[in-house]
Amino acid sequence: MSKSQDVPEKLQAQIIPYLAPAVKELLSSLSPSYQNQLEEIRLRLGKPLCLRLMNSEIFLTGSGKPTGWAEEGYVVQEDDITRTLAAISGNSIYALEEELRRGFITILGGHRVGLAGKTIVESGQIRSMKEFSGLAIRIAREVPGCGDQLAGKILDEQGLPYNTLIISPPRCGKTTVLRDLARRLSQNLHVVIIDERSEIAGCFHGKPQLDVGPRTDVLEGCPKALGIVMAIRALSPQLLITDEIGRREDTEAIEECLNAGVRIIATAHASSLEDLRRRPVIQEMFKQQGFRLVVVLSRRKGPGTIEKVIPLGQTGGKYADQNNWRQSYRLSNRVDRAAESISINPSHAGHQADADGN
Repeated sequence: MSKSQDVPEKLQAQIIPYLAPAVKELLSSLSPSYQNQLEEIRLRLGKPLCLRLMNSEIFLTGSGKPTGWAEEGYVVQEDDITRTLAAISGNSIYALEEELRRGFITILGGHRVGLAGKTIVESGQIRSMKEFSGLAIRIAREVPGCGDQLAGKILDEQGLPYNTLIISPPRCGKTTVLRDLARRLSQNLHVVIIDERSEIAGCFHGKPQLDVGPRTDVLEGCPKALGIVMAIRALSPQLLITDEIGRREDTEAIEECLNAGVRIIATAHASSLEDLRRRPVIQEMFKQQGFRLVVVLSRRKGPGTIEKVIPLGQTGGKYADQNNWRQSYRLSNRVDRAAESISINPSHAGHQADADGN
């Protein structure tokens, strides 16, 4: 895969062409300094055009000038949303039945367009959407090398990753770090990504738009529990990678993964082990003694900052003699003194990891 484009180049080539004329003109005039910080473009019907940046939010006036005041922002019109959706869908929005059911559309480059509007529900399931009132265009980002430091922390003596759970609050770079781990580890291992929300690989028409490595297969849009079983039976992975675990059916699938001897790296929303303690499904996963490490990320030095790497139970290997690291699976134990606090590689500090809402 060619070298990743920077954000202004991606914006001009992959996102701005889809926008309605009025919004296109405003975004085209945005300075590169703002473009480089851009995470999301938010179009809300009758509301000001909002841009979510790395550490702040701004609005654009009708002349394209950035402002911090919502009342000065350009007010998004129905035509802006209608024409943007028409361009994204090739003038056939209702042909994207599966995308409407999931509530988002992935476009060229792996960027994701979240949809707000009226949902159509049948038998307790969302079947489609209509009367669209908002679009959340999330910029897909790659930070090659951002997973290198973490990879050195999670590999055992055989060069295989410990079963690892990466946790953080939203927008701390879990997905970007996970993607880079796939890229790096697939240099030597056969990897399968279960990409239920199409965020890790960012597939467009079946092809990953983001670099996930040379020995990586992707099951896109597949529920994690089904995908894990399918991958083990059909794709012979050495490592499974997936994000946002936490449903009860995930527990059984992860148990099957462990029984098959397949390593796993996954993510979950949480800020600490104490936070996880309040989630019975995650506790059940820990009782399986499958996950050996928990990695805590933050935005302290930019998204993807590694705050803690916490061994669980008798992890062994490089952690075997570090008794001050060793933790039981009882999440009620305090972990502050049991973890090493390390910062992200300086060459990546402050880099924007994926604003994945994760």
